[in-house]
Amino acid sequence: MKKQWLFVLLLMVSMIIVACNEGGTKEDSADSKASENDTAGTTEEGGTIKIGVLASLTGALESYGKQTQRGFDLGIEYATDGTMEVNGKKIEIVYEDTETKPEVAVQKATKLLEDDKVDFLVGSSSSGDTLAVLPLAEEYEKIMVVEPAVADSITGSEFNEYIFRTGRNSSQDAYAAAAAIAGKGVKIATFAPDYSFGWDGVTAFKTAAEELGAEIVLEEYADPAATDFTSNLQKVIDAKPDYLFVVWAGANSPWNQIADLKIQDKGIKISTGAPDIIALQFMNPLIGMEGFSVYYHTLPQNDVNKWLVDEHQKRFNEVPDLFTPGGMSAAISIVEALKKSAGDADAKKLITIMEGMSFETPKGTMTFREEDHQALQSMYSIRLEKQEGVDYPVPVLIRELSPEETAPPIMN
Repeated sequence: MKKQWLFVLLLMVSMIIVACNEGGTKEDSADSKASENDTAGTTEEGGTIKIGVLASLTGALESYGKQTQRGFDLGIEYATDGTMEVNGKKIEIVYEDTETKPEVAVQKATKLLEDDKVDFLVGSSSSGDTLAVLPLAEEYEKIMVVEPAVADSITGSEFNEYIFRTGRNSSQDAYAAAAAIAGKGVKIATFAPDYSFGWDGVTAFKTAAEELGAEIVLEEYADPAATDFTSNLQKVIDAKPDYLFVVWAGANSPWNQIADLKIQDKGIKISTGAPDIIALQFMNPLIGMEGFSVYYHTLPQNDVNKWLVDEHQKRFNEVPDLFTPGGMSAAISIVEALKKSAGDADAKKLITIMEGMSFETPKGTMTFREEDHQALQSMYSIRLEKQEGVDYPVPVLIRELSPEETAPPIMN
């Protein structure tokens, strides 16, 4: 009899344990569903869209990063009509400083993806930082809008389907440079530093210029650490080109020596890209030069750019610079994609929406090319002129270069 009671007691205890476990499973399930609902908040009305922006907010490229940051903030405001919401969802922006170090960029991007649970990545100021982060966008299946890094490989050899770029790439610069000066029978000499930056820049320019019928009569490369370029520039003079196209970066630029040798007085026109305002202040020897510009605030004539210039001057007491419209364009592209997806931040859905998508920016209409997600965009043929009250040569529009003229080759 005792054995029977013991058996019944054990049976009752077992039933209680099972019941408790089942209750616990239901609670766990409810917690799990609540957690899923929190995560799904980005795709349900009333949730939050989080955007993680990587930029060089300190260090050598600090000015680039801060231009992007200002532009991105203004872009979200513009695209949402000041509500900072899309489809009933609040937009939250989280900025992280990459310090222009690829290893730091990876750490900060991982933090944004894992801790902040961002729905989008944006950035970065440096191509090295950006290339290091690209695989994370694919691993975490999040859209990454690249701005302003220019390396061709971002939408070329290192491309993955989660990458969209509003910034132009190096080949677009080269095609814009060629479109500004090249033509049938035009003779061009090039001058560049003797390392990969110079070689790649000249190669891309040469390809574009020759397609337009120009002849490259000299490719001259100089020691990037040199301070005397007289012998190099004499070779240019001897080649008697119509234009000298210069690819250069760094403090020891050749502009003063080009002026000292009176190259322009010898009938050789100088051409290069017009940089940001800080760098323009060193280009007084090049007044009269014809080249190209990615952006200067007086060049685009459209309502978006007018809003940007007016608001930027009002808030910061200065005009937007080279990378400010890029930050704004990146923000607009994200908001426009979310409008089309009804606020759904699922990357797979957004990819189908963003491929071939056109949107209005301070530079006019941009279109994400379906094949490589590179934004096709206008560039500008310009002449540097002296203007009263301005302490640097001002890029003045010769003509707008269409997105079709400056479209780079598909390299992925």
